[in-house]
Amino acid sequence: MPIRLLPDTLVNQIKAGEVVERPAAVIKELVENALDAGATRIEVEAEQGGLGLIRVRDDGHGIARDELALALERHATSKIQSLDDLEGVASLGFRGEALPSILSVSRLSLSSRRAEDAHGWLVKGEGVLRDREPQPAPLAGGTVVEVQDLFFNTPARRKFLKSESTEFRHIDVALRRLALARRDVAFSWKNNGKRVHDLRALGVQTSGEERVREVCGADFITNALYIDEERGGMRLHGWVGLPSFSRSQADLQYLYVNGRAVRDRLLGAALRRAFADVLHSTRYPAFVLYLEIDPRGVDVNVHPQKTEVRFRDSARVHELLFGAVHRALREVRPDPDQHHRIGSADFGGSSPSGLTTQSRLDYTMAPSSRPWHVAEPGGARSIADTGWPLLTTPAAATSELPQPHHGVADFVRGEGPLGQAIAQLHGIFIVAQNERGMILVDAHAAHERVLYERLKRQLAEGSIPSQQLLVPTMLKLADDQVEALESRREALRQFGLEFDRIGPNSVALRAVPPLLAGGDLEALLRSLLDDESEAHVDEVLNAQERVLAEMACKAAIKAHRVLNLHEMNALLRDMERTEFANQCNHGRPTWVQLEMHELDRLFLRGR
Repeated sequence: MPIRLLPDTLVNQIKAGEVVERPAAVIKELVENALDAGATRIEVEAEQGGLGLIRVRDDGHGIARDELALALERHATSKIQSLDDLEGVASLGFRGEALPSILSVSRLSLSSRRAEDAHGWLVKGEGVLRDREPQPAPLAGGTVVEVQDLFFNTPARRKFLKSESTEFRHIDVALRRLALARRDVAFSWKNNGKRVHDLRALGVQTSGEERVREVCGADFITNALYIDEERGGMRLHGWVGLPSFSRSQADLQYLYVNGRAVRDRLLGAALRRAFADVLHSTRYPAFVLYLEIDPRGVDVNVHPQKTEVRFRDSARVHELLFGAVHRALREVRPDPDQHHRIGSADFGGSSPSGLTTQSRLDYTMAPSSRPWHVAEPGGARSIADTGWPLLTTPAAATSELPQPHHGVADFVRGEGPLGQAIAQLHGIFIVAQNERGMILVDAHAAHERVLYERLKRQLAEGSIPSQQLLVPTMLKLADDQVEALESRREALRQFGLEFDRIGPNSVALRAVPPLLAGGDLEALLRSLLDDESEAHVDEVLNAQERVLAEMACKAAIKAHRVLNLHEMNALLRDMERTEFANQCNHGRPTWVQLEMHELDRLFLRGR
């Protein structure tokens, strides 16, 4: 078959496959055009999930009569004229492909009126533009685009769409994303005649919190940290949800580069890295973040839908995003002054913003003759005798310990925000009392975080100190495991682990970090040799957190270990001084607060 030029109609339909994926993509393109036209208010209407009708109305500067038909031609745009314009493009649209692509798969009408025109003008088409001569149209100002019967001439494409309700959910997400990008513009949208959102315009000098609250919900703002950092001509600002406000899916993630919503691998990797220490692998962080950068430092012309970008200096961008978010999370400390819900499915991790999380904590509690262990103040051993080298008794704890019958004010006077420990439950939870009510602490999870952060600090200072064992720990291993351990000798030495091979399939662990002296050393070494972690140990610099996390987990307090009052209070004080103390290394909350009014409600007090 000979080579031929494709007809324009077929070319437009091919382009439509790249740009017009579903009704939501049509609305995204039309709203972006409205924003580029200087609109201050945009109204969107959809029927039948956008398949029956899409109408986008704006109050922008409009299109001249003689340019209406041209706007429906391929690669016709007012936004770039040269390569220099393309390299520094700041508008949302610039390809000139959206309108002709939409026209090629729908019945489209385009009407517009500029401020200086006596009335509006209208052009129509069904798959193609039938009449290039505009007709007069009554219009107050701005532009109205109506798209009917989407994919009427490409029924195969229509079969790939979902139900009307699902398609409208995609429309709703697209409009939320656009509304967050431009708080200075009023947005409203309807579905089948019913108003869904009506967002008023906000001043450009405002923080945008009201718009974020309306779009993402009050819970997000309540449970988020605001960051604003500038570096090297770039600025990152916005809101990052606290780890315990994580989601079961990535449905609350909004990332913008120069006002353009993007899904970028580099930026996504930086954010995952920032949350790596505090988020469970099955959970997703929530964020609304804006990156401002010189337009010439980012290439937006790498994807037909303009959702992907490429940075000239990706390392600097990654460093800014990771560093700003990681520092913000690191500065969070336990603060029970905010309300935390405890219910059938709501467990609050602690934070300055009163976060809650939707994850249930399930524990298997072994039978115990003393399920509720009340720590006795008398006869308490010193912390040095407990096998917890990290936990040091504060000076205040060496004085006379408070008695359980003391009042709240006396009981918590002079103590930190996590109050004073009074009991241990099932050998798992520490029960503490502060001015606001009762605090429950998962001792293993909390101690694991404290150990982990201490190990990280030591490694950052050069290497983790090592302590010779009086009696080496002997391990029997398979031949290939011993070989693998031998190949990692120097890497493990950085973590304070030293061993000797004493036989074809046996090793002697001779030195460990002092923090691990009381831990399960055999389980630790075996965990570093399992199939999942071998690659991680090979690349120490990229995965040192994995090794440290294993070390901390194996050395942390085990369930059903009876603690005395000194030990429990020492752990509370260490939590208050430790970064990321609100979550363990796996992203689970380490403590929750139960307020006095919640306790009153449980027992119907005051009713």
